[in-house]
Amino acid sequence: MALNFVNRHVAPNEEDIKEMLAKLGLKSLDELIRQTIPHDILLKEELELSAPLSENEYLARLKMLAQRNRPFRSLIGGGYFGCGVLPVVVRNIFENPCWYTSYTPYQAEISQGRLEALLIFQTMISSLTGFPLSNCSMLDDAQSAAMRMTYELRSKEAVKAGKNLFFVDKNVYPQVLSVLRTRAYGLGIEIEVGDYNDYICSDRCYGALVQYPAANGEVRDYASFCDKIHASGGLVTAYCDLLALALLKEPAAWGADVAVGSAQRFGLPMGFGGPTAGFMATKEAYKRHIPGRIIGISVDRLGGKAYRLALQTREQHIKREKATSNVCTATALMATMSGMFAVYHGPQGIRDIAGRVAHYAKTVAAFLEESGYLLSAGHFFDTIEISGKDGKPLDIAQIRTRALERGYNFCY
Repeated sequence: MALNFVNRHVAPNEEDIKEMLAKLGLKSLDELIRQTIPHDILLKEELELSAPLSENEYLARLKMLAQRNRPFRSLIGGGYFGCGVLPVVVRNIFENPCWYTSYTPYQAEISQGRLEALLIFQTMISSLTGFPLSNCSMLDDAQSAAMRMTYELRSKEAVKAGKNLFFVDKNVYPQVLSVLRTRAYGLGIEIEVGDYNDYICSDRCYGALVQYPAANGEVRDYASFCDKIHASGGLVTAYCDLLALALLKEPAAWGADVAVGSAQRFGLPMGFGGPTAGFMATKEAYKRHIPGRIIGISVDRLGGKAYRLALQTREQHIKREKATSNVCTATALMATMSGMFAVYHGPQGIRDIAGRVAHYAKTVAAFLEESGYLLSAGHFFDTIEISGKDGKPLDIAQIRTRALERGYNFCY
């Protein structure tokens, strides 16, 4: 019996390249590249490549290079926090190929378990934010915060009046603000960054974003700010720390219209910045505008429950200009893991974790103040910003040197 071997390298071979160049009327791949890539970014000199390695040799070299890394304890924050990843979730979900996808399952008849797991995620988000409706995850926290939904919720009068200004409090994570600026450019939205305390609501303002707690850790009362935005006909989005909401007043109770954020703290590794599971929750009145997918429950003629996709607001089903998508890639695997983290601990367990985190932060803050350090915020959950010591500015270089010697990374 003859055996046909398949070459693992799937790039074009010499014959393919010759045929391709002949049809393009070119003599070489270099000529193709020169005609394709702009000259101002094209590398002129030859790449200095080492001798080719086999797969095993290459893996050995990678391991050798990885051993040169110094694994530090990351206390940078910025929306990413070290947390315990449950072994039972790792073994049964993360390492189980049945869950290996970022997509929402479309074939409900064969995906009841996965749909139920995502419904658990939605229920967790609704319980913590106080809103009755949540989608079943988005790509990450910054994508969730994009202002497209509130932009589409403008009244006809607001559209005619040209309301296109979105206010962002200056104390938000930089990656969130960066994504907002990128999305705003394509949508013709103007971003205004400032202090929520001093903001005088513009006639063109249709919405605002505040962070809860703020990026420097301060826990604020945004109720009066929400009243001011609502009085001008705008909507308020709250970027929330999900674990902090186990102790703090939920955003729906103090006047927010939308809650967004990340579920990373619920048993997901930091993963060098991702992947995580973003979330968005809002009021029932806005259900036709929430981006992403929503899992719902149907009842069959025998009274049995069946899980299915409840609302379809994606571009495949409606006209593109009417879509409310925030480029809403789901992260179903991460959402399922964080939902199961909540199931494993239960409501009281989550509150205990949040209480322990807040207690540790309070203990550290007390030691810092006793040592003469000045803290920026009097009320905080777990993030502490130090602004000076003994009435003088901080010596950042000295602190950084000492922290690196002891294996810690801070946000400077």
